[in-house]
Amino acid sequence: MTDTTGESASPIPVTVADIAWNVRNGIVSAADVLEHHLAEIDRREPEVHAFNLVLADAARARAADIDAGAAAGDDMGPLAGVPVALKDNMCTRGIPTTCSSKILDGWTPPYDATVVSRLRDAGAVIIGKTNLDEFAMGSSTENSAFGATRNPHDTSRVPGGSSGGSAAAVAAGFAPLSLGSDTGGSIRQPAALCGVVGVKPTYGAVSRLGLVAFASSLDQIGPFANNVADAALGLAAISGHDPGDSTSIESGPLQVGNELDWGVAGLRVGRITDLPEGASPDVVARLEESFDALRDAGAEIVDVQVPAFTYGLTAYYLIAPAEASSNLARYDGVRFGHRVEAADTNAMYMATRTDGFGAEVKRRIMLGTYALSAGYYDAYYGRALKVRRRIAADFAAAYERADVLLTPASPTVAFRLGDKTADPMSMYLCDTYTIPSNLTGDPGMSVPFGTGDDGLPVGVQVLAPALQEGVMFRTAAELERRAPK
Repeated sequence: MTDTTGESASPIPVTVADIAWNVRNGIVSAADVLEHHLAEIDRREPEVHAFNLVLADAARARAADIDAGAAAGDDMGPLAGVPVALKDNMCTRGIPTTCSSKILDGWTPPYDATVVSRLRDAGAVIIGKTNLDEFAMGSSTENSAFGATRNPHDTSRVPGGSSGGSAAAVAAGFAPLSLGSDTGGSIRQPAALCGVVGVKPTYGAVSRLGLVAFASSLDQIGPFANNVADAALGLAAISGHDPGDSTSIESGPLQVGNELDWGVAGLRVGRITDLPEGASPDVVARLEESFDALRDAGAEIVDVQVPAFTYGLTAYYLIAPAEASSNLARYDGVRFGHRVEAADTNAMYMATRTDGFGAEVKRRIMLGTYALSAGYYDAYYGRALKVRRRIAADFAAAYERADVLLTPASPTVAFRLGDKTADPMSMYLCDTYTIPSNLTGDPGMSVPFGTGDDGLPVGVQVLAPALQEGVMFRTAAELERRAPK
Protein backbone atom coordinates (compact mmCIF):
# COMPACT_ATOMS: atom_id res chain seq x y z
CA MET A 1 0.00 0.00 0.00
CA THR A 2 1.16 3.54 -0.71
CA ASP A 3 0.86 6.58 1.58
CA THR A 4 0.20 10.19 0.57
CA THR A 5 3.89 10.95 0.10
CA GLY A 6 4.11 8.31 -2.62
CA GLU A 7 6.43 6.14 -0.55
CA SER A 8 5.65 2.54 0.31
CA ALA A 9 3.91 2.26 3.69
CA SER A 10 5.47 -1.18 4.21
CA PRO A 11 8.82 -2.55 3.02
CA ILE A 12 8.59 -4.70 -0.08
CA PRO A 13 9.02 -8.39 0.84
CA VAL A 14 11.90 -10.21 -0.81
CA THR A 15 10.83 -13.83 -1.15
CA VAL A 16 8.03 -15.24 -3.29
CA ALA A 17 6.32 -16.67 -0.21
CA ASP A 18 6.42 -13.37 1.67
CA ILE A 19 5.22 -11.33 -1.31
CA ALA A 20 2.22 -13.59 -1.86
CA TRP A 21 1.29 -13.75 1.86
CA ASN A 22 1.51 -9.98 2.28
CA VAL A 23 -0.48 -9.26 -0.89
CA ARG A 24 -3.20 -11.79 0.01
CA ASN A 25 -3.53 -10.19 3.44
CA GLY A 26 -3.52 -6.60 2.22
CA ILE A 27 -0.31 -5.68 4.01
CA VAL A 28 1.52 -4.78 0.81
CA SER A 29 -0.16 -4.09 -2.51
CA ALA A 30 0.64 -5.97 -5.70
CA ALA A 31 1.00 -2.56 -7.32
CA ASP A 32 3.80 -1.54 -4.93
CA VAL A 33 5.55 -4.88 -5.39
CA LEU A 34 5.41 -4.43 -9.15
CA GLU A 35 6.64 -0.84 -9.09
CA HIS A 36 9.61 -1.88 -6.94
CA HIS A 37 10.66 -4.44 -9.52
CA LEU A 38 10.00 -2.14 -12.48
CA ALA A 39 12.28 0.41 -10.82
CA GLU A 40 15.03 -2.21 -10.60
CA ILE A 41 14.51 -2.98 -14.29
CA ASP A 42 14.79 0.72 -15.14
CA ARG A 43 17.97 0.95 -13.11
CA ARG A 44 19.94 -2.05 -14.43
CA GLU A 45 18.28 -3.49 -17.52
CA PRO A 46 20.30 -1.33 -19.95
CA GLU A 47 23.52 -3.00 -18.76
CA VAL A 48 22.14 -6.51 -18.20
CA HIS A 49 19.66 -6.90 -21.09
CA ALA A 50 17.67 -9.70 -19.48
CA PHE A 51 14.45 -8.86 -21.36
CA ASN A 52 13.26 -8.84 -24.93
CA LEU A 53 10.04 -7.17 -23.80
CA VAL A 54 8.95 -5.58 -20.51
CA LEU A 55 5.17 -5.66 -20.09
CA ALA A 56 4.86 -2.70 -17.72
CA ASP A 57 1.36 -1.52 -18.69
CA ALA A 58 -0.20 -4.99 -18.78
CA ALA A 59 1.51 -5.86 -15.49
CA ARG A 60 0.14 -2.71 -13.82
CA ALA A 61 -3.38 -3.59 -14.93
CA ARG A 62 -2.96 -7.13 -13.63
CA ALA A 63 -1.59 -5.91 -10.28
CA ALA A 64 -4.58 -3.57 -9.90
CA ASP A 65 -6.97 -6.49 -10.47
CA ILE A 66 -5.16 -8.57 -7.86
CA ASP A 67 -5.35 -5.75 -5.31
CA ALA A 68 -9.06 -5.28 -5.99
CA GLY A 69 -9.67 -8.99 -5.50
CA ALA A 70 -7.66 -9.09 -2.28
CA ALA A 71 -9.57 -6.05 -0.95
CA ALA A 72 -12.84 -7.86 -1.69
CA GLY A 73 -11.68 -10.85 0.35
CA ASP A 74 -11.06 -13.16 -2.58
CA ASP A 75 -8.28 -15.76 -2.47
CA MET A 76 -5.85 -14.46 -5.10
CA GLY A 77 -3.71 -17.59 -5.17
CA PRO A 78 -0.38 -18.91 -3.89
CA LEU A 79 1.59 -16.50 -6.10
CA ALA A 80 -0.62 -13.45 -5.50
CA GLY A 81 1.13 -10.35 -6.80
CA VAL A 82 4.43 -12.12 -7.50
CA PRO A 83 6.19 -10.70 -10.60
CA VAL A 84 7.31 -13.52 -12.91
CA ALA A 85 9.55 -13.28 -15.99
CA LEU A 86 9.00 -15.73 -18.87
CA LYS A 87 11.59 -17.07 -21.26
CA ASP A 88 10.63 -15.78 -24.69
CA ASN A 89 9.94 -19.24 -26.12
CA MET A 90 6.68 -19.66 -24.17
CA CYS A 91 3.53 -18.60 -25.98
CA THR A 92 1.69 -15.58 -24.61
CA ARG A 93 -1.65 -14.71 -26.20
CA GLY A 94 -1.46 -11.46 -28.15
CA ILE A 95 2.09 -10.77 -26.94
CA PRO A 96 5.11 -11.31 -29.22
CA THR A 97 6.97 -14.59 -28.75
CA THR A 98 10.26 -14.43 -30.64
CA CYS A 99 12.55 -17.22 -29.39
CA SER A 100 15.15 -14.44 -29.85
CA SER A 101 15.06 -15.17 -33.58
CA LYS A 102 14.53 -12.87 -36.53
CA ILE A 103 12.45 -15.56 -38.21
CA LEU A 104 9.60 -15.06 -35.70
CA ASP A 105 9.60 -11.29 -36.07
CA GLY A 106 6.07 -9.95 -35.73
CA TRP A 107 4.43 -13.19 -34.56
CA THR A 108 1.97 -13.07 -31.69
CA PRO A 109 0.54 -16.41 -30.50
CA PRO A 110 -3.24 -16.89 -30.41
CA TYR A 111 -3.07 -18.76 -27.08
CA ASP A 112 -1.17 -18.97 -23.79
CA ALA A 113 1.18 -21.80 -22.92
CA THR A 114 -0.25 -24.00 -20.17
CA VAL A 115 2.42 -22.79 -17.72
CA VAL A 116 1.43 -19.18 -18.42
CA SER A 117 -2.24 -19.94 -17.73
CA ARG A 118 -1.29 -21.72 -14.52
CA LEU A 119 0.84 -18.81 -13.34
CA ARG A 120 -2.06 -16.44 -13.90
CA ASP A 121 -4.43 -18.80 -12.10
CA ALA A 122 -1.98 -18.75 -9.17
CA GLY A 123 -2.11 -14.94 -9.03
CA ALA A 124 1.24 -14.14 -10.63
CA VAL A 125 1.98 -10.94 -12.54
CA ILE A 126 3.80 -11.51 -15.84
CA ILE A 127 6.43 -8.76 -15.93
CA GLY A 128 8.17 -9.53 -19.23
CA LYS A 129 9.64 -11.94 -21.80
CA THR A 130 13.33 -12.75 -21.33
CA ASN A 131 16.21 -13.06 -23.76
CA LEU A 132 17.61 -16.47 -24.73
CA ASP A 133 19.96 -18.15 -27.15
CA GLU A 134 18.02 -18.35 -30.41
CA PHE A 135 15.49 -21.21 -30.22
CA ALA A 136 17.20 -22.20 -26.94
CA MET A 137 20.36 -23.32 -28.75
CA GLY A 138 23.36 -22.19 -26.74
CA SER A 139 25.05 -21.98 -23.36
CA SER A 140 25.76 -18.27 -23.02
CA THR A 141 22.77 -16.24 -24.33
CA GLU A 142 25.08 -14.73 -26.93
CA ASN A 143 23.23 -16.41 -29.83
CA SER A 144 20.30 -13.98 -29.74
CA ALA A 145 19.04 -11.83 -32.59
CA PHE A 146 18.56 -9.07 -29.98
CA GLY A 147 22.06 -9.06 -28.49
CA ALA A 148 23.71 -10.81 -25.57
CA THR A 149 22.51 -10.86 -21.97
CA ARG A 150 25.14 -10.07 -19.34
CA ASN A 151 25.73 -11.60 -15.93
CA PRO A 152 24.48 -9.27 -13.16
CA HIS A 153 27.45 -10.27 -10.95
CA ASP A 154 29.96 -9.12 -13.59
CA THR A 155 28.59 -7.60 -16.79
CA SER A 156 31.75 -8.51 -18.70
CA ARG A 157 30.69 -12.16 -18.36
CA VAL A 158 27.92 -14.37 -19.68
CA PRO A 159 24.90 -15.45 -17.62
CA GLY A 160 24.92 -18.92 -19.15
CA GLY A 161 22.26 -20.22 -21.49
CA SER A 162 20.04 -20.79 -23.12
CA SER A 163 17.79 -19.39 -20.37
CA GLY A 164 20.30 -16.67 -19.50
CA GLY A 165 17.74 -13.88 -19.52
CA SER A 166 15.51 -15.66 -17.01
CA ALA A 167 18.44 -16.44 -14.71
CA ALA A 168 19.78 -12.89 -14.95
CA ALA A 169 16.34 -11.41 -14.26
CA VAL A 170 16.17 -13.20 -10.90
CA ALA A 171 19.82 -12.55 -10.02
CA ALA A 172 19.47 -8.82 -10.80
CA GLY A 173 16.29 -8.43 -8.72
CA PHE A 174 14.05 -7.76 -11.73
CA ALA A 175 11.67 -10.56 -10.66
CA PRO A 176 11.72 -12.98 -7.72
CA LEU A 177 10.62 -15.87 -9.96
CA SER A 178 11.12 -16.73 -13.61
CA LEU A 179 10.60 -19.64 -15.96
CA GLY A 180 13.12 -21.17 -18.33
CA SER A 181 13.31 -24.27 -20.49
CA ASP A 182 15.94 -26.97 -20.17
CA THR A 183 16.87 -29.18 -23.14
CA GLY A 184 20.47 -29.98 -22.19
CA GLY A 185 21.07 -27.87 -19.09
CA SER A 186 19.54 -24.55 -20.11
CA ILE A 187 18.07 -23.91 -16.65
CA ARG A 188 20.71 -25.46 -14.40
CA GLN A 189 23.85 -24.06 -16.10
CA PRO A 190 22.71 -20.39 -16.10
CA ALA A 191 21.38 -20.83 -12.56
CA ALA A 192 24.88 -21.88 -11.51
CA LEU A 193 26.57 -19.00 -13.30
CA CYS A 194 24.14 -16.41 -11.94
CA GLY A 195 24.04 -17.74 -8.37
CA VAL A 196 20.33 -18.63 -8.26
CA VAL A 197 18.33 -21.84 -7.89
CA GLY A 198 17.25 -23.50 -11.14
CA VAL A 199 15.09 -26.62 -11.50
CA LYS A 200 14.58 -29.08 -14.35
CA PRO A 201 11.64 -31.25 -13.31
CA THR A 202 10.99 -34.83 -14.39
CA TYR A 203 10.15 -34.96 -18.09
CA GLY A 204 6.37 -34.78 -18.39
CA ALA A 205 5.78 -33.30 -14.94
CA VAL A 206 5.29 -29.82 -16.43
CA SER A 207 3.26 -29.30 -19.58
CA ARG A 208 5.11 -28.38 -22.77
CA LEU A 209 1.94 -27.12 -24.47
CA GLY A 210 2.81 -23.68 -25.78
CA LEU A 211 6.57 -24.11 -25.40
CA VAL A 212 8.15 -23.53 -28.81
CA ALA A 213 9.86 -26.84 -29.46
CA PHE A 214 13.60 -27.33 -29.82
CA ALA A 215 13.98 -31.08 -29.13
CA SER A 216 10.62 -32.47 -28.06
CA SER A 217 11.87 -35.55 -26.20
CA LEU A 218 14.27 -33.45 -24.12
CA ASP A 219 12.60 -30.05 -23.52
CA GLN A 220 11.23 -29.31 -20.06
CA ILE A 221 10.07 -26.09 -18.36
CA GLY A 222 11.16 -25.19 -14.84
CA PRO A 223 11.57 -22.28 -12.40
CA PHE A 224 14.40 -19.98 -11.33
CA ALA A 225 14.30 -18.40 -7.87
CA ASN A 226 16.59 -16.88 -5.26
CA ASN A 227 16.07 -19.75 -2.83
CA VAL A 228 14.94 -23.36 -2.75
CA ALA A 229 11.60 -22.66 -1.04
CA ASP A 230 10.60 -20.12 -3.70
CA ALA A 231 11.58 -22.55 -6.45
CA ALA A 232 9.32 -25.13 -4.80
CA LEU A 233 6.40 -22.69 -4.88
CA GLY A 234 7.01 -21.96 -8.54
CA LEU A 235 7.21 -25.65 -9.40
CA ALA A 236 3.98 -26.43 -7.55
CA ALA A 237 2.16 -23.71 -9.51
CA ILE A 238 3.17 -24.91 -12.99
CA SER A 239 3.32 -28.71 -12.62
CA GLY A 240 0.59 -31.33 -12.92
CA HIS A 241 -1.14 -33.24 -15.67
CA ASP A 242 -2.23 -31.44 -18.84
CA PRO A 243 -4.48 -33.36 -21.26
CA GLY A 244 -3.31 -31.04 -24.01
CA ASP A 245 0.24 -32.45 -23.83
CA SER A 246 0.49 -36.10 -24.91
CA THR A 247 3.73 -36.49 -22.94
CA SER A 248 2.25 -35.13 -19.70
CA ILE A 249 2.46 -37.51 -16.74
CA GLU A 250 -0.81 -38.52 -15.07
CA SER A 251 -0.03 -36.97 -11.70
CA GLY A 252 -0.89 -33.94 -9.65
CA PRO A 253 1.28 -30.88 -8.99
CA LEU A 254 4.71 -31.47 -7.48
CA GLN A 255 4.18 -30.30 -3.89
CA VAL A 256 7.60 -30.46 -2.22
CA GLY A 257 7.54 -27.41 0.04
CA ASN A 258 6.59 -29.32 3.19
CA GLU A 259 9.68 -31.54 2.88
CA LEU A 260 12.29 -28.78 2.88
CA ASP A 261 12.87 -28.92 6.64
CA TRP A 262 13.17 -32.69 6.87
CA GLY A 263 16.95 -32.66 6.52
CA VAL A 264 19.10 -35.38 4.98
CA ALA A 265 19.79 -37.70 7.91
CA GLY A 266 19.84 -41.24 6.57
CA LEU A 267 19.82 -40.25 2.91
CA ARG A 268 22.36 -41.87 0.62
CA VAL A 269 24.18 -39.22 -1.45
CA GLY A 270 26.07 -40.57 -4.44
CA ARG A 271 29.51 -39.43 -5.53
CA ILE A 272 30.07 -40.47 -9.16
CA THR A 273 33.62 -41.82 -9.25
CA ASP A 274 33.84 -41.98 -13.06
CA LEU A 275 32.47 -38.48 -13.65
CA PRO A 276 33.92 -36.90 -16.83
CA GLU A 277 36.87 -34.62 -16.17
CA GLY A 278 36.89 -30.98 -17.17
CA ALA A 279 35.57 -29.10 -14.14
CA SER A 280 37.89 -26.35 -12.93
CA PRO A 281 39.61 -26.73 -9.52
CA ASP A 282 37.45 -24.09 -7.84
CA VAL A 283 34.25 -25.88 -8.90
CA VAL A 284 35.63 -29.27 -7.81
CA ALA A 285 36.55 -27.81 -4.41
CA ARG A 286 32.99 -26.55 -3.83
CA LEU A 287 31.58 -29.93 -4.88
CA GLU A 288 33.79 -31.74 -2.35
CA GLU A 289 32.70 -29.26 0.33
CA SER A 290 29.07 -30.02 -0.52
CA PHE A 291 29.66 -33.72 0.18
CA ASP A 292 31.29 -32.80 3.49
CA ALA A 293 28.36 -30.56 4.40
CA LEU A 294 25.80 -33.29 3.75
CA ARG A 295 27.87 -35.85 5.65
CA ASP A 296 27.93 -33.48 8.61
CA ALA A 297 24.13 -33.20 8.31
CA GLY A 298 23.73 -36.96 8.68
CA ALA A 299 23.75 -38.20 5.09
CA GLU A 300 25.72 -41.24 3.99
CA ILE A 301 28.12 -40.55 1.11
CA VAL A 302 28.37 -43.54 -1.23
CA ASP A 303 30.54 -44.04 -4.30
CA VAL A 304 28.68 -44.99 -7.47
CA GLN A 305 29.56 -45.41 -11.11
CA VAL A 306 27.70 -44.19 -14.19
CA PRO A 307 29.94 -45.47 -17.01
CA ALA A 308 27.84 -44.08 -19.87
CA PHE A 309 27.78 -40.56 -18.36
CA THR A 310 30.73 -39.61 -20.51
CA TYR A 311 28.80 -40.42 -23.71
CA GLY A 312 25.98 -38.02 -22.91
CA LEU A 313 27.40 -35.09 -24.82
CA THR A 314 27.95 -37.16 -27.97
CA ALA A 315 24.49 -38.71 -27.93
CA TYR A 316 22.84 -35.37 -27.20
CA TYR A 317 24.44 -33.59 -30.15
CA LEU A 318 22.95 -36.17 -32.48
CA ILE A 319 19.50 -36.51 -30.90
CA ALA A 320 18.79 -32.83 -30.17
CA PRO A 321 19.82 -31.48 -33.60
CA ALA A 322 17.89 -34.28 -35.31
CA GLU A 323 14.71 -33.31 -33.46
CA ALA A 324 15.42 -29.63 -34.08
CA SER A 325 15.78 -30.16 -37.83
CA SER A 326 12.25 -31.60 -37.82
CA ASN A 327 10.70 -29.07 -35.44
CA LEU A 328 12.19 -26.02 -37.14
CA ALA A 329 11.06 -27.07 -40.62
CA ARG A 330 7.78 -25.24 -39.91
CA TYR A 331 9.53 -21.87 -40.12
CA ASP A 332 9.29 -21.35 -43.85
CA GLY A 333 7.88 -17.85 -44.29
CA VAL A 334 4.41 -19.13 -45.16
CA ARG A 335 2.34 -19.35 -41.98
CA PHE A 336 3.89 -16.89 -39.55
CA GLY A 337 6.89 -14.72 -38.82
CA HIS A 338 9.59 -13.36 -41.10
CA ARG A 339 9.30 -13.74 -44.89
CA VAL A 340 11.68 -12.81 -47.68
CA GLU A 341 9.97 -12.47 -51.06
CA ALA A 342 11.52 -14.41 -53.92
CA ALA A 343 10.77 -15.58 -57.45
CA ASP A 344 9.17 -18.89 -56.44
CA THR A 345 8.22 -20.87 -53.35
CA ASN A 346 11.45 -22.84 -53.01
CA ALA A 347 13.53 -19.69 -53.41
CA MET A 348 11.36 -17.99 -50.79
CA TYR A 349 11.95 -20.87 -48.34
CA MET A 350 15.69 -20.62 -48.80
CA ALA A 351 15.86 -16.84 -48.62
CA THR A 352 13.63 -16.69 -45.53
CA ARG A 353 15.59 -19.31 -43.62
CA THR A 354 18.97 -17.92 -44.70
CA ASP A 355 18.03 -14.47 -43.48
CA GLY A 356 15.90 -15.50 -40.51
CA PHE A 357 18.03 -18.12 -38.72
CA GLY A 358 21.28 -17.35 -36.92
CA ALA A 359 24.55 -19.24 -37.39
CA GLU A 360 24.16 -21.64 -34.44
CA VAL A 361 20.62 -22.62 -35.40
CA LYS A 362 21.74 -23.27 -38.97
CA ARG A 363 24.64 -25.37 -37.68
CA ARG A 364 22.36 -27.58 -35.60
CA ILE A 365 19.73 -27.94 -38.33
CA MET A 366 22.44 -29.15 -40.72
CA LEU A 367 23.85 -31.55 -38.12
CA GLY A 368 20.41 -32.97 -37.47
CA THR A 369 19.45 -33.24 -41.11
CA TYR A 370 22.66 -35.11 -41.83
CA ALA A 371 22.11 -37.49 -38.90
CA LEU A 372 18.63 -38.33 -40.19
CA SER A 373 19.56 -38.63 -43.86
CA ALA A 374 19.38 -41.86 -45.84
CA GLY A 375 22.43 -44.02 -45.26
CA TYR A 376 23.40 -42.30 -42.01
CA TYR A 377 20.31 -42.76 -39.80
CA ASP A 378 21.43 -46.08 -38.28
CA ALA A 379 25.06 -45.05 -38.00
CA TYR A 380 24.35 -41.81 -36.14
CA TYR A 381 20.81 -41.17 -34.87
CA GLY A 382 19.94 -44.83 -34.29
CA ARG A 383 23.17 -45.45 -32.42
CA ALA A 384 22.65 -42.31 -30.32
CA LEU A 385 19.27 -43.65 -29.21
CA LYS A 386 20.96 -46.88 -28.05
CA VAL A 387 23.47 -44.84 -26.06
CA ARG A 388 20.59 -42.91 -24.53
CA ARG A 389 19.07 -46.17 -23.27
CA ARG A 390 22.45 -47.21 -21.89
CA ILE A 391 22.78 -43.93 -20.00
CA ALA A 392 19.31 -44.41 -18.51
CA ALA A 393 20.20 -47.95 -17.43
CA ASP A 394 23.45 -46.80 -15.79
CA PHE A 395 21.65 -44.05 -13.86
CA ALA A 396 18.96 -46.50 -12.74
CA ALA A 397 21.69 -48.78 -11.39
CA ALA A 398 23.31 -45.88 -9.55
CA TYR A 399 19.97 -44.94 -7.97
CA GLU A 400 19.70 -48.42 -6.51
CA ARG A 401 22.63 -47.46 -4.28
CA ALA A 402 21.97 -43.72 -3.81
CA ASP A 403 18.89 -41.55 -3.26
CA VAL A 404 20.46 -38.53 -4.98
CA LEU A 405 23.65 -37.77 -6.89
CA LEU A 406 25.79 -34.63 -6.76
CA THR A 407 27.82 -33.20 -9.65
CA PRO A 408 28.93 -29.76 -10.78
CA ALA A 409 26.16 -27.84 -12.55
CA SER A 410 28.70 -26.05 -14.75
CA PRO A 411 32.35 -26.95 -15.33
CA THR A 412 33.42 -23.36 -14.58
CA VAL A 413 32.18 -20.10 -13.18
CA ALA A 414 30.85 -17.52 -15.64
CA PHE A 415 33.27 -16.92 -18.51
CA ARG A 416 33.82 -13.68 -20.37
CA LEU A 417 31.61 -12.60 -23.24
CA GLY A 418 33.12 -13.77 -26.53
CA ASP A 419 35.51 -16.30 -24.97
CA LYS A 420 33.83 -19.34 -26.55
CA THR A 421 31.88 -17.99 -29.51
CA ALA A 422 34.58 -18.91 -32.04
CA ASP A 423 34.81 -22.52 -30.81
CA PRO A 424 31.43 -24.32 -30.78
CA MET A 425 32.91 -27.44 -29.14
CA SER A 426 34.16 -25.50 -26.12
CA MET A 427 30.67 -24.01 -25.77
CA TYR A 428 29.04 -27.45 -26.01
CA LEU A 429 31.28 -28.73 -23.19
CA CYS A 430 29.54 -26.28 -20.83
CA ASP A 431 26.68 -28.79 -20.66
CA THR A 432 28.79 -31.87 -19.89
CA TYR A 433 27.24 -32.43 -16.45
CA THR A 434 23.66 -31.43 -17.19
CA ILE A 435 22.88 -33.22 -20.47
CA PRO A 436 22.56 -36.81 -19.11
CA SER A 437 19.46 -36.08 -17.04
CA ASN A 438 17.71 -34.66 -20.11
CA LEU A 439 18.46 -37.91 -21.91
CA THR A 440 17.07 -39.97 -19.01
CA GLY A 441 14.15 -37.65 -18.23
CA ASP A 442 15.10 -37.52 -14.56
CA PRO A 443 14.93 -34.30 -12.51
CA GLY A 444 17.90 -32.13 -11.62
CA MET A 445 18.51 -28.75 -10.03
CA SER A 446 21.34 -26.34 -9.38
CA VAL A 447 21.70 -24.75 -5.95
CA PRO A 448 24.27 -22.01 -5.20
CA PHE A 449 27.13 -23.26 -3.04
CA GLY A 450 29.75 -20.62 -2.42
CA THR A 451 31.98 -18.88 -4.93
CA GLY A 452 34.90 -19.78 -7.13
CA ASP A 453 37.43 -17.84 -9.15
CA ASP A 454 36.99 -14.05 -9.11
CA GLY A 455 34.32 -14.39 -6.41
CA LEU A 456 31.75 -15.65 -8.92
CA PRO A 457 28.95 -18.10 -8.00
CA VAL A 458 29.33 -21.88 -8.14
CA GLY A 459 26.32 -24.18 -8.44
CA VAL A 460 26.12 -27.78 -7.22
CA GLN A 461 23.77 -30.02 -9.18
CA VAL A 462 21.45 -32.38 -7.33
CA LEU A 463 20.12 -35.27 -9.42
CA ALA A 464 17.34 -37.71 -8.45
CA PRO A 465 15.26 -40.50 -10.02
CA ALA A 466 12.09 -39.69 -11.95
CA LEU A 467 9.36 -38.03 -9.88
CA GLN A 468 11.60 -37.92 -6.81
CA GLU A 469 11.65 -34.13 -6.66
CA GLY A 470 10.90 -34.33 -2.94
CA VAL A 471 14.22 -35.90 -1.99
CA MET A 472 16.00 -33.67 -4.50
CA PHE A 473 14.58 -30.53 -2.91
CA ARG A 474 15.33 -31.82 0.60
CA THR A 475 18.97 -32.21 -0.37
CA ALA A 476 19.09 -28.83 -2.07
CA ALA A 477 17.54 -27.14 0.99
CA GLU A 478 20.22 -28.65 3.23
CA LEU A 479 22.95 -27.50 0.86
CA GLU A 480 21.44 -24.03 0.90
CA ARG A 481 21.48 -23.94 4.71
CA ARG A 482 25.11 -25.07 4.82
CA ALA A 483 26.47 -23.13 1.83
CA PRO A 484 29.69 -21.15 2.38
CA LYS A 485 28.92 -17.53 3.16
